[in-house]
Amino acid sequence: MGRDFFPPVPPTGGARPTPGDVAVAVVAVGLDVLAYLAPGEEGTGAAVTVPGVLLIVVSLVPLLFRRRHPVPVFGAVLAVQLAVNLGLAVDPGTPMSNSYGGAVAVGLYTVARYSGRRAVALATVATAPVQIARYWHNDVPFLGVGLTDVLVTPCLIVAISLAVRQWQRQLEINRKLLADRAVTEERRRIARELHDIVAHHITTMYLMSGGARSTLDRDPETAREALVTLEESGRTALHEMRQLLGVLRSTDTLEEAPSEPQPGVDGIERLVADSTAAGLPAELHVTGRSRPLPMTVGLTLYRIVQEALTNARKHAGPARATVRLAYLPDRVTVEVTDDGAGAGATAGRAPGGGVTGSGYGLLGMRERIALHDGSLRVGSRTEGGFEVVASVPLPADAYDAGTADSPDAADTHEKDGTR
Repeated sequence: MGRDFFPPVPPTGGARPTPGDVAVAVVAVGLDVLAYLAPGEEGTGAAVTVPGVLLIVVSLVPLLFRRRHPVPVFGAVLAVQLAVNLGLAVDPGTPMSNSYGGAVAVGLYTVARYSGRRAVALATVATAPVQIARYWHNDVPFLGVGLTDVLVTPCLIVAISLAVRQWQRQLEINRKLLADRAVTEERRRIARELHDIVAHHITTMYLMSGGARSTLDRDPETAREALVTLEESGRTALHEMRQLLGVLRSTDTLEEAPSEPQPGVDGIERLVADSTAAGLPAELHVTGRSRPLPMTVGLTLYRIVQEALTNARKHAGPARATVRLAYLPDRVTVEVTDDGAGAGATAGRAPGGGVTGSGYGLLGMRERIALHDGSLRVGSRTEGGFEVVASVPLPADAYDAGTADSPDAADTHEKDGTR
């Protein structure tokens, strides 16, 4: 399909002329007045008179409304230009101006900018007799300047207008595509946050409520601890949901209490403790000297560990989980493994550790890592169980590489999920 050089472009602006409309009209009419006062080499033309100047200035009024009514405005301007070219206001038959009318040029440009094919074609043709009338009573050869005024100049004006028209349409399309893309990215980000918050806490609450029910009669104290954990998880989920909804709420009203910062790598220890309390024993190993990370990187690592532990609790069966967080000179890595053999441990996975599933959790992890140009490996382990390994590169100035490379920079410690 060919390119549409006449896309539907509605006139812009309100009922009142804008400052830009006034400026264009004044400049165009001013050029016509100067051409009348100082005629070119084609001849002296008619005598300069006040009625002649007023006739040219009349074009200023319709030009103010050229974008709202392009065709009627062009017709009015063309009529004034015909009167000028015939010298009707001073000496009929003697041209008042020896230059192409600026008002006509602006009117023709506006018609080509906002009107359809037929209107553009008729407007271009209509300029010919108006310009020819100017050469009836002068000594300039028509095949020279006259032919340029009648054919070349109108076509050039229309071509420029159509090019601007297509360019502005493309700009509008690109602007809409960028806006749609931004909305889509924001929806994905919100979906990731909602999934991570809901999946993690709901899973914990589900497991803890089941454990409390099964131990309520024979071990009330354990059931009580499970209910306390259940309550804490529900409170945390509610708080995080309120934070997220607070960001989404379209209002300029300040919150009564400032929002807490987004979780980061410091919150991984709590995830490990919650996992142990929910029935999946877990431990945390931190390698390297910890450094402050960019907020988005910390949130990404936190959500990946959260999703991996949630999946392990749901699918691994009786198992233990290990979380390894490593600070390297140019990147930070996190690894979550389990030694379970539940039905979900290999479900959706291809032989060799590949991932064939398309669950929202795995999709969210991939999207988070892709935003930081990192790498993600998810799949079964050869020794049994399942692993999630994520690596995120860090900017060169994230922390002092020399310090991280020094012999005393290594700082390895372990934490388990016991309380």
